[in-house]
Amino acid sequence: MTTLLHSARPTRSLNDHPVLGHLPASALADGANTVWVLLDETGLPIRGGLNDTFHGTEQALTAERWVDASGLRLALPFTDIHCHGGGGFSYEDPGCLPRALEVHGEHGTGRAVASLVANPIPDLEASCRRLAEAIDARDVVPDGMRLEGIHAEGPWISPSHKGAHRPDYLHPASVEEARRLVDACGGHLRQVTLAPEEDPGLAVTRYLVDRGVRVAVGHTDADYHTARAAFDAGASVLTHAFNAMNGIHHRRPGPVVAAMESSHVYLEVIADGVHVAPEVVSMLFRSAPERVILVTDAMSATGQPDGDYRLGSLDVRVEAGVARLVTADGSQGAIAGSTLTVDQAVRTAVAAGIDPDEAIIAATSRPARALGLNPCDEALPLRLLDADFSPVADLSPRTSSRRPRP
Repeated sequence: MTTLLHSARPTRSLNDHPVLGHLPASALADGANTVWVLLDETGLPIRGGLNDTFHGTEQALTAERWVDASGLRLALPFTDIHCHGGGGFSYEDPGCLPRALEVHGEHGTGRAVASLVANPIPDLEASCRRLAEAIDARDVVPDGMRLEGIHAEGPWISPSHKGAHRPDYLHPASVEEARRLVDACGGHLRQVTLAPEEDPGLAVTRYLVDRGVRVAVGHTDADYHTARAAFDAGASVLTHAFNAMNGIHHRRPGPVVAAMESSHVYLEVIADGVHVAPEVVSMLFRSAPERVILVTDAMSATGQPDGDYRLGSLDVRVEAGVARLVTADGSQGAIAGSTLTVDQAVRTAVAAGIDPDEAIIAATSRPARALGLNPCDEALPLRLLDADFSPVADLSPRTSSRRPRP
């Protein structure tokens, strides 16, 4: 059964979809027009256009189902390139994928990268092999989603900015260990976060970049010059800007400024209102135009009630939705990932003053581009978003056989 979805508010993310990419960007600006798409029996777009031009398309006029999407935004599915799990599961856990991905899919994520925390190399290899097999098989990934690859966050990071990584698992990088991880991932290693000061001569950075793996600077004690050297050597992402790194000081600008001044570098930010103040999120978007990426850094407690969880081998307690490490003396521990979903990140960014179109792009096509992926996976359905940027899960109440007047 074909479906004509009409009267939706466009978003500029649609410029990257083959069915709507022929439309000028100005026509997809919020409020300029409405858009329509004709969906095949699997829910994938096969034709599309502006306003009511579907009246000149016989294939659209004869669609079996018409959906009035007035007031809803039409966008690419969200892409989350830094996420550690959800639904009670970490990506290190066997059998984690169906539930962990499902939780994020319910909030609009269509493309995800599985992030792994620092662990001994043999353990990381085992996790990478398990995830790579699942990516190849595709039988445990929920419908309408794609697991795009693997992100190793550690173990080559700074003990002084370890965040929620176990300190005795951290050590300097070596090309031999990098080769082992690349091999274990079977072509699915998309990104590695490392501290450049833990990469002697930036040898691992260059090794990974030469093999098409994106290198991210993060969990680092690097100063401006050390970070800039890593970016000049090919590193192209800053992992969760401002968190687990030196901040911006008027005499010590640090890695955030180095990333801002490196035009090829994308900057992740966790827009949950906890990791980074809204005013700083806004500043980041202004300072690195068209290069900021919204990520969740979500851990297993995402989509779950407050309580006790694990991140890697560390105990985490979630209170009021904020995840922190459990400490032996009962003091407040370090932030341990988040319980964020991408739709909430978009809401937080918009509330901080970011243009809705820009926030949606920072959560859809731009993260894919940052990892060298096609900005649009046309085999995934588009998403309708309500006024709060949450996906509309059930369109049936809005579905009618009534046709708009020509």
